[in-house]
Amino acid sequence: MTRSLWTTALALLLIAGGTLAFHAEPVDDPEVDAPAPDFTLTDTNGNEHSLSDFEGEYVVLEWLNFDCPFVGKFYGSGEMPRLQETYREDGVVWLSIVSSAPGTQGHFPPDEMNARNEQEGGQQDAILMDPEGTVGQMYGAQTTPHMYVINPEGTLIYKGGIDSIPSTNVDDIDEATNYVVEALDAAMNGEEVPTKTAPPYGCSVKYAG
Repeated sequence: MTRSLWTTALALLLIAGGTLAFHAEPVDDPEVDAPAPDFTLTDTNGNEHSLSDFEGEYVVLEWLNFDCPFVGKFYGSGEMPRLQETYREDGVVWLSIVSSAPGTQGHFPPDEMNARNEQEGGQQDAILMDPEGTVGQMYGAQTTPHMYVINPEGTLIYKGGIDSIPSTNVDDIDEATNYVVEALDAAMNGEEVPTKTAPPYGCSVKYAG
């Protein structure tokens, strides 16, 4: 079986299992080039974080579900931890948000989430717990991963899929255009973000109900 046929077969299998989402309708849909909605969530260490705390800094929001194979592609390869570490060194705040409801795929108690994150090599600033899905729905988060980039003025400058090749194939990482990297690099160099929105892909966010 060729790689393209294998990717198609895998996508169909995931769709049949109800785990894949490409164009699901979001509950909300914040606009790019507009203020990013403020929120407050508690992290896995019991500390509260508000988006407004990070005024003056670039912020990446990453919707996270460690049991999603699309997320596994980026953590298992080491790519997501590498990006987190690289941009944190450049002063970017990287927040992973878990909107999986209790009892659904991707939800773990905070101590188990920390252990899993250590196992996966996560280098984000914090993992924020959103078990009621309030912030996920506020941002219209559809998939894991679903990515958002916010500039120091609090403006949403990118939302959508992490890159241009919707697959679980690790080999596609180097071939794809990473839209988060593209947005951060352009904005931090004073340039226009070339791609401001892209279709999200991955496993559907496991909201309550």
